[in-house]
Amino acid sequence: MAEESVDDLRAELAALEDPRMREVNERHGDDHGVNLAKLRAIAKRVKVQHDLAVELWATGDTSARLLALLVCRPKAFTAEELDAMLREARAPKVHDWLVNYVVKKSPPAEALRQRWFDDADAVVASAGWALTSERVRKAPDGLDLPGLLDTIEAEMRDAPARLQWAMNECLAHIGIAHPALRARAIAIGERLEVLKDYPTPPNCTSPFAPVWIAEIVRRQEG
Repeated sequence: MAEESVDDLRAELAALEDPRMREVNERHGDDHGVNLAKLRAIAKRVKVQHDLAVELWATGDTSARLLALLVCRPKAFTAEELDAMLREARAPKVHDWLVNYVVKKSPPAEALRQRWFDDADAVVASAGWALTSERVRKAPDGLDLPGLLDTIEAEMRDAPARLQWAMNECLAHIGIAHPALRARAIAIGERLEVLKDYPTPPNCTSPFAPVWIAEIVRRQEG
C-alpha cells in the first residue's frame, strides 16, 4: 500500500467533518467536527509513524493534531519538544490527549511535571497538576501530599476552569488513594463546593470530590 501523506490524511479528515458535531465541540473549545471513533480507526490503519505525526502536528489543525498524537512515538520526543507542543495545544481535547497519551508515556514526564506545576499559564499548570494526579495514584513517594492539599484548599476555588478541574482531580485522587488523608480531602471538597452542581449523566460519577471519593472507595471496598 502506498504511504499516506499529510495532505491525503487531512483530506480524509476534512471529509469526515460534521457541522453539527463541530458546533457541539466548539462549545467546549474544540474546533473540529470529526467523530473520534472514526479518527481512531484512521490511526489504527496508519499505525505508528513518528515522522508523519510530527508533520501532522505542524499543520496546526486540531483534527490533524489529534491524529498525530495517536500515531506518534511518545518516547521519541524531547522535553523541549513536549513543552513547546503543550504551550501550542489550546484546544482542550488536544491538550488532554497530549498529556495522557504522550507525556505520561515519555521519559521526561517527571521533569515536565515539575516544570509545569507552577507555570504562570493556567492551562500549562493544569498539565502539571494532571501529571501530579498520576503520581498520587501510582508513585506517591516523595510527594508532599499534605502540602498539595494546602495548595488546593487555598487556590482551587478561584482557579481558572481547566486548572480548577485538574486540582479537583488531584484532590479526589488523594482522597481515594490515601486513606489517612481522606477525611481532610472530603472536608476540603465540601467546604469549597467546586463542581458540586456539575451536570452529571445517569450512571456516571459526579466530579464533585466528596461524591467521587465516596463512590470509588465504595467500589474498591465492595
